[in-house]
Amino acid sequence: MSNSRSDTDPLRPADHVDSSREQIRQPKLGFVGWLRWGWRQLTSMRTAIVLLLILAVAAIPGSIFPQRMANPNGVTQWERDNPEAFPILDNLQMFDVYSSVWFSAIYLLLFVSLVGCILPRTKHHLKALRQRPPRTPARLARLADYRRERIEADPETAVQRAEQHLKRQGYRVERYDARGSLSVSAERGYLRETGNLVFHASLVGLLVAVGLGGQFAYTGQSVIIEGTTFVNSLINYSSMNKGRLVADDALAPYSMTLERFDVSYVPFGQNGAGQAGDFAANVTIREPDGSAEDGVVRVNHPLTVHGDSIYLLGNGYAPTVTVRDPAGDVVFRDSVPFLPQDDNLTSSGVVKVPDGLEEQLGLAGFFYPTKMDLDTGAYTSGYSDLLNPVLTFRAYVGDLGIDGGTPRSVYELDPSDMEEIAGPDSELTSIELTPGETVDLPGDRGSITFEDETPEGADAAEIGMTESVKRFVSLQMHHDASKTWVLAFAVLIVAGLITALLVPRRRMWVKVTPDDDGVLIEYAGLARGEDPAIRRAVDDLADAHRAHLLPESKN
Repeated sequence: MSNSRSDTDPLRPADHVDSSREQIRQPKLGFVGWLRWGWRQLTSMRTAIVLLLILAVAAIPGSIFPQRMANPNGVTQWERDNPEAFPILDNLQMFDVYSSVWFSAIYLLLFVSLVGCILPRTKHHLKALRQRPPRTPARLARLADYRRERIEADPETAVQRAEQHLKRQGYRVERYDARGSLSVSAERGYLRETGNLVFHASLVGLLVAVGLGGQFAYTGQSVIIEGTTFVNSLINYSSMNKGRLVADDALAPYSMTLERFDVSYVPFGQNGAGQAGDFAANVTIREPDGSAEDGVVRVNHPLTVHGDSIYLLGNGYAPTVTVRDPAGDVVFRDSVPFLPQDDNLTSSGVVKVPDGLEEQLGLAGFFYPTKMDLDTGAYTSGYSDLLNPVLTFRAYVGDLGIDGGTPRSVYELDPSDMEEIAGPDSELTSIELTPGETVDLPGDRGSITFEDETPEGADAAEIGMTESVKRFVSLQMHHDASKTWVLAFAVLIVAGLITALLVPRRRMWVKVTPDDDGVLIEYAGLARGEDPAIRRAVDDLADAHRAHLLPESKN
C-alpha cells in the first residue's frame, strides 16, 4: 500500500493546501489598500497611547534647557556658558522645544490619531445606548457567576420585583418572556465608555486649546525701577515672544508704575539669616481714561490686568549714578539695575556714557549691599539688606561699540577697544563709592557720584541705609486667553478618567421558571472586562430579591 494519500481520498480534499501544486500568494494591497492599512494603524488606540508617551518624552528637553518663550535671558546665559554646544542644540531647536518642527509633528500625529479613534467609538457608543439590553441566555448555568433559588411565589410577581430592584440600582431593564419562563435582562455601566470618550475627547480639546492658544498668546519681560513707569507697548519690553497671530496692536493700553518694592530679610542670629521672607512689588495701574488702581505683585501671586498675568521674576538694586564733565555739567544720570550674582545680592552692572565727554566712558562695576572683606582682599556681600552699601567700578575710555549699528546688551561692556583708566590693569585702583559720595575720574575727565536716594525729611538715624538705594523688579507679562479652556479640559480629563476606571460594565439576568414545587429563580451576571465584584453583585441581587419575595410567599 502506498504511504501517500491519493487526490481522491475523501479525508483530504483535492483542493487541500497540502495538495495544492501552486504556491500561495498574498493579495496585493495596492496604493489605496496601503493607505487604509496606514490609517487603521494610525487611528488605533495602541498608536495613540504610544504617541502620547513619545510626546511626554519629547517635552523633557523643554524642562532641561531654557526656552526662548519663557526665559530668553536664560538662553543668552546658556549660550555664553556653552559657546560650542549652543549652535548644535539650537539647530535641533532645543531652546524652542514646544514650537519645534519635530514636537509639532508628534503633536499633530497624536491629534489625528485621537480624532480617528474617537469618532468611530462615539458612533458605536451612541448606537449601543439606543439598543435594548440583550436577550436572556437560554442556559444561565453556563455563566461563571450564577446562582439559583427555589421558593414558593407568583412568577409574575417575582419578575416584577426583580425588575423594580434592578431599576433602583441604575440598570436599564428589558422584560423577555419565553415558553415556560419569564426573565428580566438588565445592563448598566455605559457611563464607563462615556467617561472613556470624555477623557479622549477632552485630551483632543486640550491639544487644540494649547495649539491655538499659543498662536494668540504672548510673553514679555521688563525691568522696572522704583519710581519709574512702564507703558504696555512692544518697544518697552526687554524681550517679547508672541504667537504668530498676535497683532501689533493686541497689547492692552495701560501703564504701570512701581511705587515701592518691599522685602523682608531674616535678621542676623537666626537660621537662614539674610534670606528673603517676602517680596511685594507695589504698583499703580493707570488706564487711558486717567483712572488708577493700586495693586501688589508677589511671588506665585500674579496680578491680572486686562487679561495679562503679571509675574514677579526677580529683583535687585539699582544704584543711581551721576556722571559730570570737567565743568560740572551732568552728562549722565540714571538708576542702573545691577544683576544679582549670589544669595546676598552681590550684583554686577554696567554704566555707559556715549556722549558729553571727550571720549566715550564705560564703567563695569559691582554693588555690595553689605560690604565685607575676604582674605584675598576682594569684596563680597555678607547680607542682602543695605547695612554697608558700597559701589565699585573699573573705568574705561574709548569706543563703546554702540555706533556701528551692532546690538549691544545694556548689562555687558566690551572693553576690547577701550583703555582702562581705573582698575587692576591700570595705574589707579578701582573707583569705590558709598551713597552720597563723589569721586573724580582720572585724567581730569569729570566726576562720578553715587547718589543717596534717602527721602527728604526722613530720619536717617531711624531708617539707616535701607532706603538709600533704589530697588528694581523683573516682571513678566503673560497673556493667554486659552488658559480657561485648558483648565476646563484638564478637569474633564480627570473626571473622565476616574469615571472610566471606577464604573463597572455589567449585565445581570433574573429568570423565573414555574414548576410543581414553586418557582425556580436563576440569577446570573456577566462583566465586561475585569470586575472582581461581579460575584458579590449576583449574590446581593439574589439575597435582596429573595427578601422581597418571602413576605409574598408567606401570604
